[in-house]
Amino acid sequence: MSISFRDRLTPGQHRYVVRAERGHSAFVPPPLPPEFSPDRSLARFLSDADRTVGELAGASRVVPNPHLISSVVLRREAVLSSRIEGTQASLSDLVKFEAGQAAPPGGDVQEVRNYVLALQYVLASERRLPLSLRLLCESHEILLTGVRGGYATPGDVRRSQNWIGPPGCSLDEAGYVPPPPERLWECLDAFEKYLHADHDLPHLVNIAFLHYQFEAIHPFVDGNGRVGRLLIVLLLVEWGLLPAPLLDISAYFEAHRNEYYAGLMGVSTSGDWVGWLRFFLTAVAEQAANAMRRALALQRLREDYRRRLATARASSLLPVLSDHLFGSPAMTVGLAQEILGVTHRGAMLNIEKLVTAGILVEVSSARRTRVFVAAEILDVVDNS
Repeated sequence: MSISFRDRLTPGQHRYVVRAERGHSAFVPPPLPPEFSPDRSLARFLSDADRTVGELAGASRVVPNPHLISSVVLRREAVLSSRIEGTQASLSDLVKFEAGQAAPPGGDVQEVRNYVLALQYVLASERRLPLSLRLLCESHEILLTGVRGGYATPGDVRRSQNWIGPPGCSLDEAGYVPPPPERLWECLDAFEKYLHADHDLPHLVNIAFLHYQFEAIHPFVDGNGRVGRLLIVLLLVEWGLLPAPLLDISAYFEAHRNEYYAGLMGVSTSGDWVGWLRFFLTAVAEQAANAMRRALALQRLREDYRRRLATARASSLLPVLSDHLFGSPAMTVGLAQEILGVTHRGAMLNIEKLVTAGILVEVSSARRTRVFVAAEILDVVDNS
């Protein structure tokens, strides 16, 4: 017999339980900031995370175009955040799909592409909305439009009870039951107030708080996890910790999925904020260090590409085309035409030179759309 969510709560957490539909118990997280006693070890976790994020921000300043590199890192974040929710698409699948290759069956690649579009939307310097719940709702609409989960009223806060548990489980078997609809706006109002408040606590701690709070509220019928992780990327840039989305936090969450879910659940069931903060700050520190190594490896690869192309007969357009690959490591003749402003023949000649230099390899020779990828860039981004 499965243990109900209510039975998992420590005595101090029962005060946050309310009655939901059909007499079930639901959890209403108290407003931020939480009441908890940080232990001394948290100072070390926070120091490591702050230092590595600062080093990543600093390293990005010596890269000629950090925003170009952040474009492919953003795509990796989209792939791995979506993979936590069950998609199987790879970074290679995504960039080939963006370049025009037909997607594999199942719709996973389109889901990941929607996540890229949602991230780009919230991070755009020219976006019309400020940091707000409305902005997150609009990102949710982009995320779920036209894909699995499209039934879940994209962009709208839920009007029914949802729950978290094994696939196909009933409310009786749920591992977690978030606030009932009649308490939802109360929770979201407090969440947004904290989002906009002036804080004495470090930014990384507040980002950890807000990610948990969003997941505990679970304001949408579907897509909550992805929007909650999108919020982390958004806040790292919005609050000035990074100049661009250079940290793919979902890589750590996906690799430590059980610990990730246990950390979030531990806050709800026993008020274990220290455990969640340790996990979150470790994730930030490790991924920032990993991202810094990857950014420097990409910079070395860019310099290597320049050396390969530095011949007397090399076109001055080749470095332009090879640099573009660091943002999205796939190329077609039509895209090369657009980037370089040349004829179809001129674009094909430049692509062929990149193939000869070992920078591009053809992966699809369809009559209408021949797709080439920069396998070395994909390898650095996906395996460093």
